[in-house]
Amino acid sequence: MAKTSLSEFINQVRAETRKVIWPSRQETTTIAIFVGIMMLILAVFFLGIDSLFGMTVRWLLSLA
Repeated sequence: MAKTSLSEFINQVRAETRKVIWPSRQETTTIAIFVGIMMLILAVFFLGIDSLFGMTVRWLLSLA
């Protein structure tokens, strides 16, 4: 396979970058808010699961 020169590589990268469809500011803000809300929901969910498992283990250890 033939090696590509540095200048040719840079030209190819620029050509591919021009093809990218970048999100608008509104789309970026909406997605960021959605991700933040989902992180909060999952954090609370996993806190609940972890607390439940912790209580179960403490209860099982108290039986011994």
